Amino acid sequence: MSYRGQGNNLNGFPTSNPNGSQFGMPSPNIGGSGIAKGFQPVDQMIDVWMKKVERLMDHPTVQKFRPYIPSIARFFIVATFYEDALRILTQWSDQVFYLHKWKNLPYFFVVLFLIVVSLSMLGGATLLLLRKHTTYATGVLCGCIVLQSLVYGIFTGSSFILRNFSVIGGLLITFSDSIVKNKVTFQMLPELNNRDEKTKGYLLLAGRILIVMMFIGFTFSKSWFTVLLTIIFTVCFAIGYKTKFASMVLVLILTFYNVIYNNYWFHDASKRDFLKYEFYQNLSIIGGLLLVTNTGAGEISVDEKKKIY
Repeated sequence: MSYRGQGNNLNGFPTSNPNGSQFGMPSPNIGGSGIAKGFQPVDQMIDVWMKKVERLMDHPTVQKFRPYIPSIARFFIVATFYEDALRILTQWSDQVFYLHKWKNLPYFFVVLFLIVVSLSMLGGATLLLLRKHTTYATGVLCGCIVLQSLVYGIFTGSSFILRNFSVIGGLLITFSDSIVKNKVTFQMLPELNNRDEKTKGYLLLAGRILIVMMFIGFTFSKSWFTVLLTIIFTVCFAIGYKTKFASMVLVLILTFYNVIYNNYWFHDASKRDFLKYEFYQNLSIIGGLLLVTNTGAGEISVDEKKKIY
C-alpha cells in the first residue's frame, strides 16, 4: 500500500513469547472406518456447538440484521482501498517526495502512478461495493495491490506479503458471491448451472486458502489459547469443514485484536499511520470471513462432500 512515513514498522499487535502447546488427538485405527470412528466424537461435539450458534442466529434481533451482512462484508473488504486512496490524495506531497526523492523514480512516472492507482482504487472499490462489473473491479483492485508493492518496494516483509494475500483472498470471495444465478429449474426457481457452480467453488477455495495466510504470522504472537483456537479454525476454514462456524470464530478473534491493539484513534501521528493501515487491512480480511458465513464453503469443501457421502 502507500507510503506510511518513517516510523517503525509495526505489526499492529503486541508481540509476546507464548508458551508452546501441542494439540493432539488419540490416533485412530488404521483404515477408513477407524479414521471415521475416531473423528466422529469431534464432529458430534462441533455439531452441538453449531446448534447453539444456530439458535442464537435465529433470534429475531439477529434475523433483522442478516439481510445486511453481505453488504456490510463487502464494505469491510473494500474499506482498506478507500483509506489508502484517500491517504494518497490528502498527503500527496509526502507520497511524491518519498517515491521521487527517496526511491529515485522519475517525477512524471510518480505523478502518473499516484493518479492512476488512487482513482483505480476508488473506482474499483465502488464498483465492487455496488456489484457492478465485478470481474473488472476485482482485477483492478488485485492489480493495485501488486503494482503498489512493486513500486513502493515493500515485497520484502513476510507479514506484509501474507496480509496482502489475505486481502486478495477476500476480493476473490467477494467476486464469487457476485456470480449470478442464471439457470431456471422446472419450478421456475433460479439456480447456478454446473459451470458457474464449479467456478464459484474454485474461487471460494482459493479465497479461503489465501485469506488464512495472514493468520500464519498473526497466530504465534498470541496466548496459547488464541494460538490453539486459531490453528484449529483456520484449518477448518481452509478445508471447508464447518466453514460458517469456523469463519464466525475467526471473525470474533480478529475483531477483538483489531479493536484492542490497532486503535489508531488513540495514538499520535508517529504510530497512527501504521496502525490505521493494519486496522483497515484486518477489516478487509474480517469482511471476507464474514461474507463466507453467508456464501458457505462452496462446492470444493469437506462440508459439500459430506452431503454426498
